Amino acid sequence: MKKAPVMGNITEKEITNYIEKNIESFHQRRLESLSKLKLKVVLKRKNPYLYKAKNITTAGELVKGLLDAHLSSQEEGIFGDFLEGLAVFINGKIYGGHKSSSEGIDLEFEKDSIVYIVSIKSGPNWGNSGQIKKMIDNFKKAKQRRRSYASKTNIIAVNGCCYGKLKKEDKGEYLKKCGQSFWSFISGKEGLYTEIIEPLGHKAKEKNEEFLVEYAKVANKFTKQFMDEFCSTDGSRIMWDKIVKLNSGITSFKNCNKNA
Repeated sequence: MKKAPVMGNITEKEITNYIEKNIESFHQRRLESLSKLKLKVVLKRKNPYLYKAKNITTAGELVKGLLDAHLSSQEEGIFGDFLEGLAVFINGKIYGGHKSSSEGIDLEFEKDSIVYIVSIKSGPNWGNSGQIKKMIDNFKKAKQRRRSYASKTNIIAVNGCCYGKLKKEDKGEYLKKCGQSFWSFISGKEGLYTEIIEPLGHKAKEKNEEFLVEYAKVANKFTKQFMDEFCSTDGSRIMWDKIVKLNSGITSFKNCNKNA
């Protein structure tokens, strides 16, 4: 008869040490994302019609809007990777969980004779219908793979979201657990979702000041470049047609480099 996994333990100090050590990578990747950015790359990725409709008339205002929109989406992804790592670390200490080798499965562990396969996302509103369908397909494949060598295993698929809340968790083919429900599920600790917030501020002020220095450099450089290339000679207007051609024109698409 197979023995049930022995439940481990994790201290608040261990969680704090992990966060303080690994939050550095978030700040570093955030800074690198900014320093490597190219103006034309951002212009090609963002919707020029939206900015025109908002009646943006100055180069500085447009550049700030482009930068902030780009950085917001980038930071969400980078921080999501950090939180996923934290969840796997905590679960590994308590339930012996680990990163799965199955596509799209971020965590696999056993609790109360049930094997859980978990796809971790930042928040509840993370994907469209196609992305959700892909997740469900990944769950099905992971279950088939597991049952190929353990046919009687009870397997439950879970979409875990690091923040947010839901009234109904049962989605039919999988469970969706958000916020407190998710952190409690992977740790057995009801209050974990609040315990992890304070250590996240480790060196935050220092790191943010460093980031703002780089942000100012990039914003000033982009504003000058934008005025040189996408404003009238006298600086009185933004040449929106030129931006739209760069963003959406067939010729510019054919000529864009592989990194754009």
